[in-house]
Amino acid sequence: MVSQKVIIKNPTGLHLRPAGILCKEAMQYKSLITFTFKDNTANAKSVLSVLGACVKSGDEIEFICDGEDEVEALAAVVAAVEDGLGE
Repeated sequence: MVSQKVIIKNPTGLHLRPAGILCKEAMQYKSLITFTFKDNTANAKSVLSVLGACVKSGDEIEFICDGEDEVEALAAVVAAVEDGLGE
């Protein structure tokens, strides 16, 4: 299991479009990919779960990856968030 914290840079937070991009990236990996935010855990492979977390711009989330390709998965989702998730 590996984890890393990252700050959401999108001006509007994780709304539908960036949530979809995050999920699409996460679904490329076999590992379980979740993130924690304000004592809640969300499945990064589920758009509804990501949207339900209500993550805003400037919030810090912690990705947790567990599985056979966890290191690559963590690097990919963190890079996607740091690149602005298409915005």
